[in-house]
Amino acid sequence: MKPFTLPQLPYAYDALEPFIDQETMTIHHQRHHQAYVDNLNAALEKSNETITDLDVLLQRISEYSPAVRNNGGGHYNHSLFWELLSPTPKRIPEGKLAEAIDTAFGSSENLKAEMKKAGLGQFGSGWVWLYVKFSGALAVSSTPNQDNPMMDIQSANRGFPILGIDVWEHAYYLAYQNKRADYIEAFWSVLDWSVVEKKYEEALSKIK
Repeated sequence: MKPFTLPQLPYAYDALEPFIDQETMTIHHQRHHQAYVDNLNAALEKSNETITDLDVLLQRISEYSPAVRNNGGGHYNHSLFWELLSPTPKRIPEGKLAEAIDTAFGSSENLKAEMKKAGLGQFGSGWVWLYVKFSGALAVSSTPNQDNPMMDIQSANRGFPILGIDVWEHAYYLAYQNKRADYIEAFWSVLDWSVVEKKYEEALSKIK
Protein backbone atom coordinates (compact mmCIF):
# COMPACT_ATOMS: atom_id res chain seq x y z
CA MET A 1 0.00 0.00 0.00
CA LYS A 2 1.32 3.42 -0.95
CA PRO A 3 1.86 5.75 2.04
CA PHE A 4 0.31 8.81 0.38
CA THR A 5 -2.88 9.16 -1.64
CA LEU A 6 -4.68 11.92 -3.52
CA PRO A 7 -7.29 13.58 -1.26
CA GLN A 8 -10.82 13.88 -2.61
CA LEU A 9 -12.15 17.39 -3.09
CA PRO A 10 -15.06 18.36 -0.79
CA TYR A 11 -16.79 20.12 -3.71
CA ALA A 12 -17.38 19.58 -7.45
CA TYR A 13 -14.81 20.67 -10.00
CA ASP A 14 -17.13 23.39 -11.26
CA ALA A 15 -18.18 24.60 -7.79
CA LEU A 16 -15.70 27.49 -7.65
CA GLU A 17 -16.71 29.09 -10.95
CA PRO A 18 -16.43 31.78 -12.18
CA PHE A 19 -13.41 32.44 -9.97
CA ILE A 20 -11.63 29.14 -10.70
CA ASP A 21 -12.89 27.27 -13.76
CA GLN A 22 -13.84 23.61 -13.97
CA GLU A 23 -11.16 22.63 -16.48
CA THR A 24 -8.37 24.15 -14.39
CA MET A 25 -9.64 22.46 -11.23
CA THR A 26 -9.90 19.08 -12.94
CA ILE A 27 -6.42 19.20 -14.47
CA HIS A 28 -4.88 20.74 -11.36
CA HIS A 29 -6.26 18.05 -9.06
CA GLN A 30 -6.37 14.91 -11.21
CA ARG A 31 -3.12 15.41 -13.09
CA HIS A 32 -0.79 17.80 -11.29
CA HIS A 33 -1.57 16.81 -7.71
CA GLN A 34 -1.84 13.12 -8.61
CA ALA A 35 1.60 13.31 -10.19
CA TYR A 36 3.08 14.76 -6.99
CA VAL A 37 1.55 11.92 -4.98
CA ASP A 38 2.75 9.22 -7.38
CA ASN A 39 6.26 10.68 -7.64
CA LEU A 40 6.53 11.12 -3.86
CA ASN A 41 5.60 7.48 -3.25
CA ALA A 42 8.07 6.36 -5.92
CA ALA A 43 10.88 8.49 -4.48
CA LEU A 44 10.30 7.18 -0.96
CA GLU A 45 10.16 3.59 -2.18
CA LYS A 46 13.39 4.06 -4.10
CA SER A 47 15.16 5.22 -0.94
CA ASN A 48 13.50 2.54 1.24
CA GLU A 49 11.80 5.19 3.37
CA THR A 50 8.63 4.25 5.26
CA ILE A 51 7.65 7.63 6.73
CA THR A 52 3.91 8.36 6.56
CA ASP A 53 3.70 11.68 8.43
CA LEU A 54 3.94 14.45 5.84
CA ASP A 55 4.46 17.21 8.42
CA VAL A 56 7.43 15.41 9.95
CA LEU A 57 8.81 14.69 6.49
CA LEU A 58 8.76 18.37 5.52
CA GLN A 59 10.26 19.50 8.82
CA ARG A 60 13.24 17.22 8.07
CA ILE A 61 13.25 17.72 4.30
CA SER A 62 16.97 18.55 4.19
CA GLU A 63 17.63 14.86 4.92
CA TYR A 64 15.87 13.74 1.75
CA SER A 65 16.41 13.82 -2.00
CA PRO A 66 15.28 16.67 -4.27
CA ALA A 67 12.54 14.36 -5.60
CA VAL A 68 11.10 13.92 -2.10
CA ARG A 69 11.40 17.64 -1.44
CA ASN A 70 9.65 18.69 -4.65
CA ASN A 71 6.89 16.10 -4.59
CA GLY A 72 6.38 16.07 -0.83
CA GLY A 73 6.00 19.83 -0.95
CA GLY A 74 3.66 19.55 -3.92
CA HIS A 75 1.44 17.06 -2.08
CA TYR A 76 1.34 19.08 1.14
CA ASN A 77 0.83 22.45 -0.54
CA HIS A 78 -2.00 21.28 -2.77
CA SER A 79 -3.75 19.37 0.01
CA LEU A 80 -3.83 22.59 2.03
CA PHE A 81 -4.90 24.64 -1.00
CA TRP A 82 -7.98 22.47 -1.71
CA GLU A 83 -9.01 22.62 1.92
CA LEU A 84 -8.89 26.43 1.96
CA LEU A 85 -11.28 26.82 -0.98
CA SER A 86 -15.07 26.72 -0.81
CA PRO A 87 -18.06 27.62 -3.00
CA THR A 88 -19.71 29.02 0.16
CA PRO A 89 -16.78 30.56 2.03
CA LYS A 90 -16.64 32.63 5.18
CA ARG A 91 -15.53 35.92 3.63
CA ILE A 92 -14.08 37.76 6.65
CA PRO A 93 -11.66 36.54 9.36
CA GLU A 94 -12.87 36.83 12.93
CA GLY A 95 -11.76 36.17 16.49
CA LYS A 96 -8.12 35.56 17.41
CA LEU A 97 -7.01 35.36 13.79
CA ALA A 98 -8.56 38.72 12.94
CA GLU A 99 -6.84 40.27 15.96
CA ALA A 100 -3.49 38.75 14.95
CA ILE A 101 -3.90 40.01 11.37
CA ASP A 102 -4.66 43.52 12.62
CA THR A 103 -1.60 43.39 14.88
CA ALA A 104 0.74 42.18 12.15
CA PHE A 105 -0.62 43.98 9.10
CA GLY A 106 -3.05 46.65 10.28
CA SER A 107 -6.07 45.10 8.54
CA SER A 108 -7.13 42.12 6.43
CA GLU A 109 -7.06 44.37 3.36
CA ASN A 110 -3.43 45.22 4.08
CA LEU A 111 -2.71 41.50 4.41
CA LYS A 112 -4.29 40.85 1.02
CA ALA A 113 -2.24 43.65 -0.51
CA GLU A 114 0.98 42.24 0.96
CA MET A 115 0.20 38.73 -0.29
CA LYS A 116 -0.62 40.08 -3.74
CA LYS A 117 2.69 41.96 -3.80
CA ALA A 118 4.54 38.80 -2.79
CA GLY A 119 2.66 36.79 -5.39
CA LEU A 120 3.47 39.19 -8.19
CA GLY A 121 7.07 39.40 -7.02
CA GLN A 122 7.57 35.62 -7.07
CA PHE A 123 9.58 35.03 -10.24
CA GLY A 124 8.44 31.88 -12.00
CA SER A 125 6.56 29.13 -10.22
CA GLY A 126 5.90 29.18 -6.50
CA TRP A 127 3.58 29.93 -3.62
CA VAL A 128 2.63 32.83 -1.37
CA TRP A 129 2.07 32.09 2.30
CA LEU A 130 0.49 33.45 5.43
CA TYR A 131 2.18 31.49 8.19
CA VAL A 132 2.69 31.42 11.93
CA LYS A 133 6.30 31.91 12.96
CA PHE A 134 7.71 29.80 15.75
CA SER A 135 7.41 32.95 17.88
CA GLY A 136 3.63 32.91 17.33
CA ALA A 137 3.58 36.01 15.10
CA LEU A 138 2.01 36.06 11.65
CA ALA A 139 4.13 36.70 8.56
CA VAL A 140 3.92 36.61 4.77
CA SER A 141 6.50 35.11 2.44
CA SER A 142 6.81 33.53 -0.97
CA THR A 143 8.67 30.34 -1.85
CA PRO A 144 9.83 28.93 -5.19
CA ASN A 145 8.57 25.72 -6.74
CA GLN A 146 6.84 23.53 -4.11
CA ASP A 147 8.74 24.74 -1.05
CA ASN A 148 6.90 26.06 2.01
CA PRO A 149 7.74 27.65 5.38
CA MET A 150 7.55 24.33 7.24
CA MET A 151 10.65 22.97 5.50
CA ASP A 152 13.91 23.07 7.43
CA ILE A 153 15.69 24.37 4.32
CA GLN A 154 14.11 27.76 4.97
CA SER A 155 16.21 30.21 6.96
CA ALA A 156 14.39 33.37 8.05
CA ASN A 157 10.93 32.34 6.89
CA ARG A 158 10.11 29.25 8.94
CA GLY A 159 6.82 28.40 10.58
CA PHE A 160 3.46 26.73 10.07
CA PRO A 161 1.54 27.61 6.87
CA ILE A 162 -2.12 28.51 7.41
CA LEU A 163 -2.96 30.05 4.02
CA GLY A 164 -1.29 29.47 0.68
CA ILE A 165 -1.90 30.80 -2.82
CA ASP A 166 -0.62 28.65 -5.66
CA VAL A 167 1.01 30.97 -8.22
CA TRP A 168 2.20 28.27 -10.59
CA GLU A 169 0.79 28.98 -14.05
CA HIS A 170 -1.06 25.66 -14.04
CA ALA A 171 -3.26 27.09 -11.27
CA TYR A 172 -4.66 29.91 -13.37
CA TYR A 173 -3.40 30.10 -16.95
CA LEU A 174 -6.42 28.61 -18.77
CA ALA A 175 -8.74 31.33 -17.46
CA TYR A 176 -6.40 34.20 -16.63
CA GLN A 177 -3.51 33.68 -19.09
CA ASN A 178 -0.65 35.88 -17.86
CA LYS A 179 -2.85 37.96 -15.54
CA ARG A 180 -1.60 36.61 -12.24
CA ALA A 181 -2.88 39.71 -10.42
CA ASP A 182 -6.46 39.03 -11.53
CA TYR A 183 -6.20 35.42 -10.36
CA ILE A 184 -4.91 36.47 -6.95
CA GLU A 185 -7.79 38.94 -6.62
CA ALA A 186 -10.30 36.20 -7.57
CA PHE A 187 -8.78 33.80 -5.03
CA TRP A 188 -10.17 35.82 -2.12
CA SER A 189 -13.73 35.20 -3.36
CA VAL A 190 -13.41 31.45 -2.73
CA LEU A 191 -11.11 31.48 0.32
CA ASP A 192 -12.89 30.12 3.39
CA TRP A 193 -11.59 32.10 6.35
CA SER A 194 -13.12 29.60 8.79
CA VAL A 195 -10.53 27.07 7.61
CA VAL A 196 -7.71 29.60 8.05
CA GLU A 197 -8.97 30.31 11.59
CA LYS A 198 -8.82 26.59 12.34
CA LYS A 199 -5.32 26.31 10.88
CA TYR A 200 -4.22 29.28 12.98
CA GLU A 201 -5.41 27.63 16.20
CA GLU A 202 -3.69 24.38 15.21
CA ALA A 203 -0.44 26.21 14.48
CA LEU A 204 -0.50 27.99 17.84
CA SER A 205 -1.01 24.64 19.59
CA LYS A 206 2.21 23.31 18.00
CA ILE A 207 4.35 26.17 19.28
CA LYS A 208 6.15 25.32 22.48
